Amino acid sequence: MDISLSEFDGFPSQKNVATVMLKQGLSVNDGKVYCGDIEISDSSLGRAAKVDRRVVRATVEKIESSPNLLPIFSKLKCMALLSDVAPDIGCSVIEIIPEDASEPGILADITQVIFIAGISIRQAVVDDRGNKNEARLIAVLDGQLPPVSIPRLRSCRGVKSVILR
Repeated sequence: MDISLSEFDGFPSQKNVATVMLKQGLSVNDGKVYCGDIEISDSSLGRAAKVDRRVVRATVEKIESSPNLLPIFSKLKCMALLSDVAPDIGCSVIEIIPEDASEPGILADITQVIFIAGISIRQAVVDDRGNKNEARLIAVLDGQLPPVSIPRLRSCRGVKSVILR
């Protein structure tokens, strides 16, 4: 996610609110903040961002008045990540850390290895937390990946490490 928040330069508290909103997938619509269809109060968001509710209000107003920010923040959506509940639903999780997240084909090679193993992918999420150096692929698998597949994953193009969870 390479979204410029330069409009918040000089306003570190507002930038912090906008960052929390991006990370959580919170959208702005008609002067209000939403998680899906659920309205989030300024106070709640302020507590999460460790700022006063007035800072949240100023952030929302800045987003709504910006032709660069509103098209982004009005379309954000939150998503349930299944990796923490994977064992409870009969799934396993692999986490792939790339050498260089901008290299094309990493995801294709990894999914090919999983396909050859005969395992279905329930969910795959590439997350860089706003920093390409922290990029990860989190894959929730329907069952366990056979041990023979682990070296194959490690040998895929651009893979720095494989973590089994």
